[in-house]
Amino acid sequence: MITVTLKDESQRTYEPGITVVEVAKDISQGLARVALAGKVNGELVDLNHPINEDVNLEIVTFNDEEGQEVYRHSTSHVLAQAVQRLFPGTKLAIGPAIKDGFYYDFDSEHKFTPEDLEKIEAEMNKIIKQDLPFMRFELSREEAIQKFKEQGEHYKVELIEDLPEDAVISCYKQDDWVDLCAGPHLQSTGKLKAVKLTTLAGAYWRGDEKNKMLQRIYGTSFPKKSLLEEHLHRLEEAKRRDHRKLGQELDLFSIQEEGPGFPFFHPKGMIVRNELENFWRVEHKKRGYHEIRTPIILNRALWEQSGHWDHYKENMYFTQIDDADFAVKPMNCPGSIMVYNSRMHSYRELPIRMGELGLVHRHELSGTLHGLMRVRCFTQDDAHIFMLPDQVKEEIIGVIDLFDYFYGVFNLPYHVELSTKPEKAMGSDEIWDFATDALKEALDERGIEYKINEGDGAFYGPKIDFHLEDSIGRTWQCGTIQLDFQMPEKFDLTYVGEDGQKHRPVMIHRVVFGSIERFIGILTEHYAGAFPAWLAPVQVRLLPITDKHLDYAKQLLEQFENSDIRVELDARNEKIGYKIREAQNQKVPYMLVIGDKEIEGNSVSVRRWGEGDIGAMSVEEFQKKLVEEIISKG
Repeated sequence: MITVTLKDESQRTYEPGITVVEVAKDISQGLARVALAGKVNGELVDLNHPINEDVNLEIVTFNDEEGQEVYRHSTSHVLAQAVQRLFPGTKLAIGPAIKDGFYYDFDSEHKFTPEDLEKIEAEMNKIIKQDLPFMRFELSREEAIQKFKEQGEHYKVELIEDLPEDAVISCYKQDDWVDLCAGPHLQSTGKLKAVKLTTLAGAYWRGDEKNKMLQRIYGTSFPKKSLLEEHLHRLEEAKRRDHRKLGQELDLFSIQEEGPGFPFFHPKGMIVRNELENFWRVEHKKRGYHEIRTPIILNRALWEQSGHWDHYKENMYFTQIDDADFAVKPMNCPGSIMVYNSRMHSYRELPIRMGELGLVHRHELSGTLHGLMRVRCFTQDDAHIFMLPDQVKEEIIGVIDLFDYFYGVFNLPYHVELSTKPEKAMGSDEIWDFATDALKEALDERGIEYKINEGDGAFYGPKIDFHLEDSIGRTWQCGTIQLDFQMPEKFDLTYVGEDGQKHRPVMIHRVVFGSIERFIGILTEHYAGAFPAWLAPVQVRLLPITDKHLDYAKQLLEQFENSDIRVELDARNEKIGYKIREAQNQKVPYMLVIGDKEIEGNSVSVRRWGEGDIGAMSVEEFQKKLVEEIISKG
């Protein structure tokens, strides 16, 4: 007999050879119906996987992230089978599950169109109704190469040839259709319930622009039609909120052909940007940060010393000055280090907190550029803290508290992930363990739950990442705290201790917004362009009903401008309904309608974006209300 230990630590005994799905049935028929895969000793396996020894077992469902991946990766196989049925001669590349869906890359002489997606989806539903089993089988590397050569699948052959010579190659087939795949998969195509193909895109084979451009079909799938409908509604909402569309409509920014990946901020966009930067400066000053500015271009020797030349060179831009090699900075940290190193420091001065709104440049492939979300130049709201070793936990907690305050202002809840030592890293395991433990202790003391991302730290230290959730449930990684024992060593940073000797400080790298540009994109979508009054490019629009109300409107314009309220006057000879609609389309927080009654009573008729008419107020009452709202950042 063998012992199976379940997730709740209960144990069951079975005859050897029992499958994962049979264990699920033994637990309950309901669990068996929703089971998608199993985790045997932490390894994801098919439901038909036999168990022949004592193991730890988890039954994986769609409620688990791994279950969603299995479900959607199985759907990508059905997509590929449907495409090859409809368009013979199409070659297969890769088809992974991704967040909220899946895609498959194809090399086809046929140019796919949106109309084709409907046909492919219909064919997928036929395959689903056939309830074809997903059958796993294994081949030697040589056998697999031969098989896929016979099928004309040269992309699959290339993938197999990258594997070790003694590798055992797993494949899956449904009916007579075969794909190279590590699995696991559902038991059969009939387990799929609600499928939708969403978009088309181009993608270079293996993400290399030197390779052939393939056609990518995106889709998603859910075990219930209601879940699919909810997801599609969120997608439509995301389209409505797309910051690229709103950025053009609200005249915030543009991306020009002459500068792909290099955004141009327009006057209204600069107002949003400046308000964010002013907020950043005020709050950092309160917490003892000193603002600095460092050069955009620095010589090669500095980047070699920092490790960026070896670890980050493919993402950097270069130039020559006086026959010497220079690099455009991709990060601000070496500049902050040079400021620290410009003079000797005493232990009494530490911690030293330096903040910089620093412009950085990073090379991104053209296919990855996306509005303000993925650009080639952006402003990092960097700060670097130089401290004593016994100040580490206190400083990390201080940064966490700052992040919590910032994100609360924007009503952005978050979850936290802790990333550990990557494969390519500087420093010993002992230093990495010490740094990782320090981050864990700070999070534990603050009572913050966190997920561990093994191997996803920066090359110089472990990090804490803050993932923000916007108003429609999407998450965005913004804030990060990186603890660094490597840079102080590389740059020979010191302070004079209480004993009069030189000692090595510890360093924190951290950003709140991450990238000012990206954060503006996130906020634009979070608020659907309707920024709160303190951030809005135009806070008030004056709407006189007729020309005879213009003089009073101009008096208010001057009064508000003198009070630093951002105000516009719509003096056009248009109907008041048209003016209101225009102001609403521009998402102006407050619209003040001015007619005879308002002039007589020295008042304004107030409309709030999203609320409509909220009644008449005296000018003083309205101005006080608005100023309080701006100050409170409500």
